[in-house]
Amino acid sequence: MTPRARSRGTVLPIVLLLTSMMLVTAGAWLESSIVATRAAGSLRDRVQAFHAADGALARCSRLVVDAPGQPQAASVGEPGRWRMKASFEGAGAPAIMPFAAWPHAIRAPQCLIEAWSRSADSADAAARSYLLTARGFGSTSDSEAWLQLQIEVAESGTTRRWRRVVAKPF
Repeated sequence: MTPRARSRGTVLPIVLLLTSMMLVTAGAWLESSIVATRAAGSLRDRVQAFHAADGALARCSRLVVDAPGQPQAASVGEPGRWRMKASFEGAGAPAIMPFAAWPHAIRAPQCLIEAWSRSADSADAAARSYLLTARGFGSTSDSEAWLQLQIEVAESGTTRRWRRVVAKPF
């Protein structure tokens, strides 16, 4: 028997093995590309929602600083209406939309302005304090960002304390 006759039929299994290895590798690359694309889209939506909330917060803070007068019905402790769904959704919701629309967002951002009573040790009796809560949206209903700004307007100047609300409050 010749060496050529002995090796007959061994090439096909080797070629099939190499082809299957290449297919598995290509499938893994495709799956990782899909996961990376979804992660990038999710990040884009979160950043979009963050910027929408930040823009609404900036616009509402200008409204508060420029508004004359004393706050009405100030909360003794930290205001809590921002934790209620009815404050942002429904016909009688006190939250405002500082922009008519936001590019690439499913909804326009919202802002809730709540008066906050100052501490008793304050030297400036004419000062006004507010808690501003902004809610921004991305291109899907799952992407929301919540930001807050504590703002105090006094004769001596304006003090701002920014914070991010990590989880949806309702």
